[in-house]
Amino acid sequence: MKPLHLQRKHDNAASAEPQADARQYLTFQLGGDVFAIGILAIREILEYLKPTHVPLMPAFIRGVMNLRGSVVPVIDLSLRFARGETEINRRTCVVIIEVEGEEQLQLIGILVDAVHEVLAIPDADIEPPPQFGSKIRVDFIAGMAKLDGHFIVLLNVNKVLSVDEMALISSLGQQDAAAETQTEKA
Repeated sequence: MKPLHLQRKHDNAASAEPQADARQYLTFQLGGDVFAIGILAIREILEYLKPTHVPLMPAFIRGVMNLRGSVVPVIDLSLRFARGETEINRRTCVVIIEVEGEEQLQLIGILVDAVHEVLAIPDADIEPPPQFGSKIRVDFIAGMAKLDGHFIVLLNVNKVLSVDEMALISSLGQQDAAAETQTEKA
């Protein structure tokens, strides 16, 4: 797996000059829509490599991947949002994010159709989450960014998974670490 490098586009007024009241977001395609995650939660972006399947996991957990010796769960964000399974193609990526677990930060890979760009979005261009009419649960949404007459859904990465789902994902890494320790002792 080799990391993908992002270049910031300067043809957009929102991204040309970072403003004091602007935050940076990584934008990506999911289904036919554009979503974004705050850049501070992003660890890296990898080309898609099929994850190792883990039995008895919810359908949206596609499996786990080895990231420099760490077990990282990979979730299909499209399936998580009840939009159907992500179709794998040459632009499919795994975005490695950090989310707050119960006791520590947890690395999670999210499967997306394609990564677009990093944008600086002024706070004034961000609306609060809608109260109805959205295809995903409102608690996942940090806000709606207005850009060039379109909306970008800003995700709250710490709310994409429930507490129970985070505990399940956290246990994947712990089980693997325990198995490695047992192997080393043998």
